[in-house]
Amino acid sequence: MRRLILPLFFGILGTVVLLWLGTWQVQRLAWKEDVLADINARIVAAPVAVPAQPDAEADRYLPVAVTGTYTGDELHVLASTRDVGAVYRIIARFETEQGRSLMVDRGWIKTDAKDTERGATAATLVGNLHWPSERDSFTPANDLDGNIWFARDMAAMADALGTEPVLIVAREVDENDTSVTPLPVDTAGIPNDHLGYVVTWYGLAIVWVAMTLYYLRRMRKNKKA
Repeated sequence: MRRLILPLFFGILGTVVLLWLGTWQVQRLAWKEDVLADINARIVAAPVAVPAQPDAEADRYLPVAVTGTYTGDELHVLASTRDVGAVYRIIARFETEQGRSLMVDRGWIKTDAKDTERGATAATLVGNLHWPSERDSFTPANDLDGNIWFARDMAAMADALGTEPVLIVAREVDENDTSVTPLPVDTAGIPNDHLGYVVTWYGLAIVWVAMTLYYLRRMRKNKKA
């Protein structure tokens, strides 16, 4: 019996630890689902005017409505969509009726439409303020000469377009130009892997219990033999 104490101890300890990790992930899953629900509700709320000095944290995803004119100045950010594949996001300079210069993520175009002329266009749009964080150590340097960007870099884009570092991702537009398809802000890009972790930790707990019982049974058989 004494020979079984140590493996039984580690069997119980390992099971408790794995169950605790699984339960913690259940709590994290509930927290993340609440966060995503709050973001989704915020995205589709009634639009307001663009704040005079938007805050990257307090005003993230804030729905706004604005009227003005696209100047024709734009940046092309290489991206992809599920149905089309490689596309370019159009980040355009937008002059508001109040005289502000902002950036608007108009949406996507096919790669063969990159050089299509999109001149000055009046528009009223509804969208969401956003501060995307897409650049990391693996992101290539932008091809400024070819106007090919590999990430939406707020400071660099604002400097290139001569605007405030404020980006509106268009959701609804009233302009007649149908060559640009809006790519609205949503929560699809926010990872929520906690359910997978729940399954993993609880699954490991079951395996750990089974292995412990099997090992104890083998030890008892060997002792009898």
